[in-house]
Amino acid sequence: MKSCALVLATLLVTSFPAYALDAGSVPAIKRSKLQQYFSAKEAAEFVEKNPSTSLFLDVRSPAETAFVGMPAMADANVPYMIEPDFPAWDEARSTLKLELNPDFLAEVRRRLSAKALTLDSPLVLICRSGDRSAAASNLLAEAGFKTVYTVVDGFEGDLGTDGPNAGRRTVNGWKNSGLPWSYRLDKSKMYKLDK
Repeated sequence: MKSCALVLATLLVTSFPAYALDAGSVPAIKRSKLQQYFSAKEAAEFVEKNPSTSLFLDVRSPAETAFVGMPAMADANVPYMIEPDFPAWDEARSTLKLELNPDFLAEVRRRLSAKALTLDSPLVLICRSGDRSAAASNLLAEAGFKTVYTVVDGFEGDLGTDGPNAGRRTVNGWKNSGLPWSYRLDKSKMYKLDK
């Protein structure tokens, strides 16, 4: 019995490799309850090695994927937040408001089921820059999901702080790392269009 437990523990440790991204180095807004993080490059490597046993979700709004592109490796776009029916201004952030997607949990579960995965299967979440994926991870953790990685540098990366790229998303991220992405979207991966 002890040898079975040891084999199982060894399999669990080796199934999900340790990555260099330390939870202590993650900015507060990008931290999640589960404290499971990937850089964009680590996420691509993980998904490439585990395509049938993991679920890679782009949690940005459908408009973002349409105008900015989407990781080619993503299984689906399941937005954590969506645009309201009528545009509203967010004064604090100087942008248009987004609201929580009421279908988020149900849609994640449906996408898991479609790949014959469970709440224990690894999920990888990516948003623009890592804060919404952390919030989405927290919601999933509260719903019983155990292994939810957030891509800390997101699809577009962090803002440059000085020089000609100050205020532009030119630091790290999926696109800036040269990882596969496209403006051409796959209808079967898009929220509410694959049914």
